[in-house]
Amino acid sequence: MQLSTGDWAIIAGYLLFALLIGLAYMRRAGGGLTEFFASGRSLPWWIAGTSMVATTFSTDTPLLVTDLMRATGGVFGNWKWWAFLLSGMMTVFFYARMWRRSGVLTDIEFYELRYSGRPAAFVRGFRAIYLGVFFNVLVMASVTLAATKIGQILFGWSQWTMVLLCGLVALIYSVASGLWGVVITDLFQFVLAMVGAFTAAYYSLSHPAVGGLGGLLEKLDIKKLNLFPPSGDFQLLIGVFLVPLLVSWWAVWYPGSEPGGGAYVAQRMVACKNERHSMLSVLWFNVAHYALRPWPWILVALSSMLVFPQLSDIKSAFPNVAKDLVRHDIAYPAMLRFLPHGFLGLMTASLIAAYMSTIDTHLNWGASYVVNDFYKRFLRPAASEKHYILVSRLTTVGLMVLAGAVSFLLKSAARNFEIMLLVGAGTGLIFLLRWFWWRVNAWSEISAMIAATAASLFLWVCGPSIASRWDFVAVAGPDGKVNLADHWKLLGTVCVTSITWLAVTFLTRPTSRETLVKFYRHVRPAGPGWKPIAREAPEVKSPDRLTESLLGWVIASVTVYSALFATGSLLYGRTTVGLILSAVFLASGIALLRIIRPSSDDRGAR
Repeated sequence: MQLSTGDWAIIAGYLLFALLIGLAYMRRAGGGLTEFFASGRSLPWWIAGTSMVATTFSTDTPLLVTDLMRATGGVFGNWKWWAFLLSGMMTVFFYARMWRRSGVLTDIEFYELRYSGRPAAFVRGFRAIYLGVFFNVLVMASVTLAATKIGQILFGWSQWTMVLLCGLVALIYSVASGLWGVVITDLFQFVLAMVGAFTAAYYSLSHPAVGGLGGLLEKLDIKKLNLFPPSGDFQLLIGVFLVPLLVSWWAVWYPGSEPGGGAYVAQRMVACKNERHSMLSVLWFNVAHYALRPWPWILVALSSMLVFPQLSDIKSAFPNVAKDLVRHDIAYPAMLRFLPHGFLGLMTASLIAAYMSTIDTHLNWGASYVVNDFYKRFLRPAASEKHYILVSRLTTVGLMVLAGAVSFLLKSAARNFEIMLLVGAGTGLIFLLRWFWWRVNAWSEISAMIAATAASLFLWVCGPSIASRWDFVAVAGPDGKVNLADHWKLLGTVCVTSITWLAVTFLTRPTSRETLVKFYRHVRPAGPGWKPIAREAPEVKSPDRLTESLLGWVIASVTVYSALFATGSLLYGRTTVGLILSAVFLASGIALLRIIRPSSDDRGAR
């Protein structure tokens, strides 16, 4: 498919805009690490929150949604990520204020605020490299893989072309302007990406094989439209719905959905101007991420089931695409080829924006770990701010090069998603409890990392052998080979990891009393988990109320889920159910507004 002159003009205009933003904030970002990585701690909630939304709106996200739906057989496949709303809303009401109060530059710096001694220093240094380089590069490579598939399907572009075109521009303004350039460009990128998503949904439904929304509902098997998996399929019910909803959201560490907040979500929270803005930023992120964005992607995925029912149909339509890249996720870009010129340029620009909004954040976030929590902390603790800014920019370049190289090793969006969930399985409970239970220590975190890695590797290697002995945990892969289902691997890893770190916590000495009291005075956590420490700081009064936080978490989750399912029910023509859910959304939304109304503490929080 050839782009017209108008298409190229739209793409060029967007890329030029992104570069100008980077240059405009270059001087400000050079003021020091706080400016480069935290925007001087002055972001308003709507900028910080929109930046989080734009970051999660990456090129691999609609491909992941398409992959999950086509592979599982219906809309219900999205529960694998819908369940993480519970984690996100918990961050809003239990953790966002404390993150802002902590005053850390990165969430990795938290380790030496909360723990003491060499174990704390080890965890900080190790996770700075493990998450900032290894895990971060894997995420960026996955996003780059998705961009490659889109480029190959639509324009026949090679992987190198896509990486150089999009990655270079994102790299330039990320290096130049730090977090300032990232969050400002994210505002525009979010709007552009949303317009592109709705455009793709409209033209997908307009395809002759689909016949509009009415044709989609008439032609498609009703089972594929279901929001919940069929009760008769045990493996599907467990893996797609029960495990995500009951376990994954609190047990698994995954960028953007970390229990208790972390990674770039924590980066945005600590960059906000005060505690209230920190809370509102994550609230807006979760509302937009789970209620506003899914249905355009879902409609394209459903349409693809009629246009390209089998992978063989995609292979026939795109014979020049590398065979090993043809998975279910490639059906999303395959549907985009039906866009007319003008809209094709807009959609291409929106996908480039989606790619860049994720890459720029991960570059800045990863560099913050490497520089602030490893290089500055352990190698050059007394260098000048100018020196650290230079190292930050060089690190940013290095991360982009690594991500581009690793992208050649990956094949599928859903497969990458499952791998990243499995590696982080079992550690999430620590991230929830370490704020509210004084007994958690650095050894808890170290043992959890070791146990999660060992258990996941064991189940990965021995999965086929286990599956051959117990049929109820077995599943056939795309190659026809029987293996241990991913959800059983995740459950096994969670169990081993949780038992290990809890045992180690009670078998090792707690964090030093001095550090615990200092942390308690500084962060002021609420709840009974700090009673032994609170006795030594009787003057400290926490501004948080756990009962109010619990109520806010429940109501906010109901608000977003009711909005999500009301939209789907109305699109399906299920008017009565849609109106009931809309009423639930309205009632819970009003209650939510009352809960988050500003208080005197909010007006004074800094």
